[in-house]
Amino acid sequence: MLEKLQRVEDKFREIESQLGDPSVVAEVERFTNLTREHSNLEPIVKKFREYKKILTQIEEDKNLLETSSDDDLKSLAAEELTDLKKSKAELDKELPILLLPKDPNDDKNVIVEIRGGVGGEEAALFAGDLFKMYTRYSERQGWKVDIVDSNATTIGGFKEISFTVDGAGAFSKLKYESGTHRVQRVPVTESSGRIHTSAVTVAVLPEVEEVEVEINPADLRIDTYCASGAGGQYVNRTETAIRITHLPTGIVVQCQDEKSQLKNKEKAMRVLRARVRDVAVREQNEAIAADRKNQVGSGDRSERIRTYNFPQGRVTDHRIGLTLHKLDAVLNGELEEIISALITADQSKKLSEQNNF
Repeated sequence: MLEKLQRVEDKFREIESQLGDPSVVAEVERFTNLTREHSNLEPIVKKFREYKKILTQIEEDKNLLETSSDDDLKSLAAEELTDLKKSKAELDKELPILLLPKDPNDDKNVIVEIRGGVGGEEAALFAGDLFKMYTRYSERQGWKVDIVDSNATTIGGFKEISFTVDGAGAFSKLKYESGTHRVQRVPVTESSGRIHTSAVTVAVLPEVEEVEVEINPADLRIDTYCASGAGGQYVNRTETAIRITHLPTGIVVQCQDEKSQLKNKEKAMRVLRARVRDVAVREQNEAIAADRKNQVGSGDRSERIRTYNFPQGRVTDHRIGLTLHKLDAVLNGELEEIISALITADQSKKLSEQNNF
């Protein structure tokens, strides 16, 4: 672990040096990327430097206890050593977590989609309750919520509602909300007082950045040939027409409108970029659709990640076996205890997998 941390600190120092270079500052994109990387590494480096300082102080106190003849000084050293060992033990747990690979989507804004599943009107009503819960939780986090689309019912619920959540770390916390949420309560539409079980699906998607197309020249096969059609002897003798094949996708574009080979190539490349971007967008949309399907399942009551039991006033997250008897507070947006527990469980799983690798 210490070797990994030292490599991180070395990288941090290298970036700091680059950020002080006027030539780097002049390159806006490079400077922005380095600044972001510096910001990501800073919390790790800060904790590592604190850890190294503690290790040094521990060695100094141990040496003092072994060599000093001053009882008062030794007593102070022993007391400080106890505190330092506690601090070291805490950092021993914290540092491996900081070294875990970061989810590249964690800093992105979020698109949340809530849909009523099994349960009809009652499911739609609970979809509305969940929307209010996430809105209140977002307000507590200082995030901004905007409704994108909704299909409201006549009694105040939503068959479906989608909204964006903009704010620092939105995806890093809300991503644990994806799945089927089950509610057990007596519906307002139930006259006999029977408890019903309904289900609502939640999908949490990172906001997708606009697809940028980068075409590697090595991925292109460019053929020239004589243009056909009107133009007399010139077009038949000079290879001005261009055919460009994008090898990874198999897309072929050709252009012979211009008498200049260079202009034909420029036109063909414009068309090629547009077609490659179209393919990238379609693949991206298919990936999002697959992600959404994986997140929410079929919306059946049995595919639940969490149950909200109104008669007992409890919320149970089935993934980590956590039960809280404060349903009203949770529905009022007090989700931090549940989400913190889910983050801790996720980190523990990743640490275990990393140690077993």
